[in-house]
Amino acid sequence: MEYKWDEAKRLANLRKHGIDFTDVPAVFDGDIVTVEEDRYGYGEQRFVTFGLLQGRVIAVVHTEREDCTRIISARKATKL
Repeated sequence: MEYKWDEAKRLANLRKHGIDFTDVPAVFDGDIVTVEEDRYGYGEQRFVTFGLLQGRVIAVVHTEREDCTRIISARKATKL
């Protein structure tokens, strides 16, 4: 699977949460739990995936496109 993201969003996420989108694909290689994110009307189907990255549980918000997984945000999981 290919992973894509907005570069400005990647840099903002890195500054705010200390997690680089370039590291996030490794989360999907391990044990994960994915749920649909439907709290808001985003106009597209979004998912939150919980998994391990460098020994920490993180939450990755993403969409599934025909050709890729598009990463929207990644942060330390504080509420499961």
